[in-house]
Amino acid sequence: MTMNKVEFPLVSICIPTYNGATYIEEAMQSAINQTYPNLEIIVSDDASKDDTLAIIQSFISQTKIPITIVTHNPQGIGANWNNCIRHSQGQYIKFLFQDDVLLPHCIENMMTMAIQYPNAGLIYSKRTFIYEELSSEIEKFIAYYGPIHTHWDNLEVKQGVMSGRTYLKDKAFLNSPKNKIGEPTNVLLKMECFDAVGYFSEILEQTLDSNYWYRVMKKFDIAFVDEVLVKFRLHANQASSINKKRELPDNLLMYKAYYDNLFWCLHPKCQLKLLKLYHPIFKMLVTIKRSFYVEK
Repeated sequence: MTMNKVEFPLVSICIPTYNGATYIEEAMQSAINQTYPNLEIIVSDDASKDDTLAIIQSFISQTKIPITIVTHNPQGIGANWNNCIRHSQGQYIKFLFQDDVLLPHCIENMMTMAIQYPNAGLIYSKRTFIYEELSSEIEKFIAYYGPIHTHWDNLEVKQGVMSGRTYLKDKAFLNSPKNKIGEPTNVLLKMECFDAVGYFSEILEQTLDSNYWYRVMKKFDIAFVDEVLVKFRLHANQASSINKKRELPDNLLMYKAYYDNLFWCLHPKCQLKLLKLYHPIFKMLVTIKRSFYVEK
């Protein structure tokens, strides 16, 4: 980067943890290996019962980066993410989950984009995957969910910035994959976002990240770095894998939030889908139509 050191905004690397001893050392090492010069690390731990905190504490003597560890009474993953943010001093938030890895230039390259485009509230990049063994299930996952930024209808996402509302207006907004930005490890957020749109939902369990990205899009530009900057780990014990086996109401709750808060930002096709789900008159018409076909 070409700026003077005094011009580097503080970035808070936020690491929410719970029983992460298996992979946390690799995650922490990737945090202290960052080439960006102005960092702090905030760990919010949900009462881990393994060696997670001992491993993190061992890094304090290995780096000049300030490391703050706060304990948190478990109240769900959203509450732990938010606790991390509330203890942060940075102008930008960079999440790093305990299973994942940041490549050395991740924050530097994202911050280059953030400084170039000061109206960008969210900066994201391509990502790659870590796994112990390449199964057919993982292979299918990577083939579909790897290039998630390509799953829009009329948008060509490339290096640079777009209005968040341009994303929201795309016809494929509600189509699978629901999260077309990526996991929190793949995202850099401007702290101003939390004043403008609030914090992560503490009701949602599986879709709280994509829900938040789209709330940010209503008020901020979105920047994309056309480069792999993070490694997202795939394994059977990660929260997303466990949640898929549970019957969570996340999609309906998320759609209701879009109906209440984003409706007028969306493509007419998406608006119609939400009207059929939540508007009383449209719901009644859908019920009548279904009854007609059943009787017929």
